[in-house]
Amino acid sequence: MGAQANDETHRQAGRAGAAMPWRRRVRTACAAAALLAFGGATALWSTAAAARDLAAPVDFEGRMLVSVSDADMVASAYVNGDLGPREGRDALSVIALNGDARDWRAAEVTVSNSVAGPPASVDVTPDGATAFVVETWTQRPDNDEPHTFGDLSFGNRLSVVDLSDPSEPTVLQEVETLSRPDAVRVSSDGRWVAVSFHPSGAGSETPLALYPLDGQSLGEPIFPTIPGWQLNERLIDLDWHPNEPLLALVNETAADVRFMRVIESDGSVALEANGNVVETEKAQYRVEFTPDGRNVIVNALYWGVDVQGLWNEAPDGSLLSIRLNAGEQADGTPRHALMSRIQTSVSPEGLAVSPDGRWALTTNLERSYLPYDDARITWYSSLTLAAIDPETGALTKVGDFTYDGILPEAAAFDASSRYVAIATYDHFDDRREGGSIDFWRVTGDPLKPGQVTLVKTNHSVPVTRGAHSMVLVR
Repeated sequence: MGAQANDETHRQAGRAGAAMPWRRRVRTACAAAALLAFGGATALWSTAAAARDLAAPVDFEGRMLVSVSDADMVASAYVNGDLGPREGRDALSVIALNGDARDWRAAEVTVSNSVAGPPASVDVTPDGATAFVVETWTQRPDNDEPHTFGDLSFGNRLSVVDLSDPSEPTVLQEVETLSRPDAVRVSSDGRWVAVSFHPSGAGSETPLALYPLDGQSLGEPIFPTIPGWQLNERLIDLDWHPNEPLLALVNETAADVRFMRVIESDGSVALEANGNVVETEKAQYRVEFTPDGRNVIVNALYWGVDVQGLWNEAPDGSLLSIRLNAGEQADGTPRHALMSRIQTSVSPEGLAVSPDGRWALTTNLERSYLPYDDARITWYSSLTLAAIDPETGALTKVGDFTYDGILPEAAAFDASSRYVAIATYDHFDDRREGGSIDFWRVTGDPLKPGQVTLVKTNHSVPVTRGAHSMVLVR
């Protein structure tokens, strides 16, 4: 979501080059004086010092970041239905993470997608060769007339994108899937692409599809029965266990998480319940296994029909951890247990777990998406960082960290777990065109052991306006 533009048609791209800072000019002048005063060796040292790159490092590790942007609507359309001016076309963006971080740029290709759903519209195969994007809602009509959210239709497209050349992503295939897909996830072994469906679309009867994957080609989908699942319940998100054919399914309607094992036998595929259902909290949105597969992290937004506008005046949200195989039930099946809970700030829509399993982070919309003339608007969004105890799954809140940005719906830690990228949908400064991928540092004072904080760096890569889902290729 995001704030309504103040005459977005007059946005300006680019930025004028800055003059040499005063300190840099003085440093250069001193180096020149040293050349005259101290001769050859000192002159060489001074020249090297003056030319040295003094920028703070951003050692964001990984091969590439892959995000998707919905160019069809300003974020405040969630409140008043007015899509506002279009900015470009829906896009998949690839940022190759090599060379100097200040030189990073996004390569983009047109791929239909929508922010009107969980920020789970894109996923990538484990080898990083192929991305998959679901189209939850179609793109707006191709004309210059004013449009409202009611002009959009349910989408039914699953796009396959080749990432072998990060500088030139290419759409390989567009598969017609069922109506209104919500989320897409690739299994950890790269054999399956799972897609969930909203109950107002195909999900009223078929909430889940499993597409077999052979290289970069999708096979015919399988629509397995989910044991215990009731029709019209919303399977809003899912995740694959890192080492087993096990799915965590988030039931937004019933506010619970279910675990299902994929059973393959004699050419058939079925789902088998694995352990108990774990009750969680109101309006869950995303789910992530920890890298060791021992815990599951879930966020809850506290949206609903008892909240004004469903979400406009939502209270603080929460982050929860579930311990898998915490014990054994009377029938010998696994007992999964809700282990820990912390409070986040408002509307923690995005969720990321670090590769080392130490951190969980939510991206909190706050009320940044309200129209600019709405007195309830917050002129900021925020992140909530929590530490994860790997032995128990317990969460410890580090803090909430605000920043100047609209509707951050997605985050991705780098491979080192020391940095995190944030997908910012839009900006309050309407002269700044598009959305951005912003880079933050997980850090602290070396002289204060145990102190941790999040710091937003000056590194930011422009992408098409509407960035809302993102993954890291390690």
